[in-house]
Amino acid sequence: MRYEDTVTSTTAAAPRPEPGRLCQDDAVCQQVYRLTEVPWIAEGSLYLLVKPARILLILGLALLARFLLHRLIRRLVLTTSTSAVPAILRPLRERVATRGPANPLQPERRRQRAEAVGSVLRSFVTVGVFSIAVLLVLGELGFNLGPLLASAGIVGVALGFGAQSLVKDLLAGLFMLLEDQYGIGDIVDFGEATGVVEGVGLRITTLRDAQGVLWHVRNGEIVRVGNKSQGWAMVVVDMPIGYVSVEEATAVLRTAAAELAADPDYADSFIEPPEVLGVEQINVDGAVVRTVAKTSTETQFPVVRELRRRLAAALESSGLAAKIAASRLYARPGGPGNGGAEQAGPT
Repeated sequence: MRYEDTVTSTTAAAPRPEPGRLCQDDAVCQQVYRLTEVPWIAEGSLYLLVKPARILLILGLALLARFLLHRLIRRLVLTTSTSAVPAILRPLRERVATRGPANPLQPERRRQRAEAVGSVLRSFVTVGVFSIAVLLVLGELGFNLGPLLASAGIVGVALGFGAQSLVKDLLAGLFMLLEDQYGIGDIVDFGEATGVVEGVGLRITTLRDAQGVLWHVRNGEIVRVGNKSQGWAMVVVDMPIGYVSVEEATAVLRTAAAELAADPDYADSFIEPPEVLGVEQINVDGAVVRTVAKTSTETQFPVVRELRRRLAAALESSGLAAKIAASRLYARPGGPGNGGAEQAGPT
């Protein structure tokens, strides 16, 4: 056998070097190896071209998904902030058919509520999208995600136990906003504090009471909420009439209430006209007659003050006020109706 034939047969019988294990699992790396038949070039293309390209693609898709989701949320927030909202999605106080002037704080309240919910949704989207992107990038870099996810779960449980009060406040604030339990300008009763809501957040609600004290209430600590500004309001006025004729006093009060309901300045404030119910209770000073009226929440307090004034003025102009005062004096211990003249004092 010639030397040339021996060299040729030896060269043909030598095995072709194979690329590394990582390159064997990648189609692009295998294609580069088929073209070059050089393992280090194929493996180099994996780390210099394939993995960087995949990482950039993951980050690009994450940014695109975040942009599209944020744009969708902004459009939903903008739609909710305007008046063109389906009735079923509107808050309760807007679905209740009420008369009276519109609340000037309602558009601002709706806007703040929508912005708060939108901010939470955007934060959740950002955290979720980039968390998935980071895990995919770590997988491309060769990290074992099993122990990493287990460690993240343990850290999450520890943080959950340590910050459970904060999580409770945030969840309570989120559901409060979604359910529209109260908003800016509402008069609410939290049990420990009662006043006008001045600020609504995911963690804290601020309200100012009648003395001007600003209360900061954690949403997670609110067990019950009494909203006095949602839907409609009931005006209740109790007028003491002493021991005069109930029928006469009721007729005078009914006339005054009807005149208030017919007044153009207050007619639109009433959902139902005022009604004199009759004697509510009897005490040592005589009978108490109750008058009620259903009004819009925004006009409740002006109406109740004007109703009190007109009822008192009607009793005064009809002459019943003097009779009421006399009947009280007559019924007091030591008065003319209780033993005659008053006891004489020491001389």
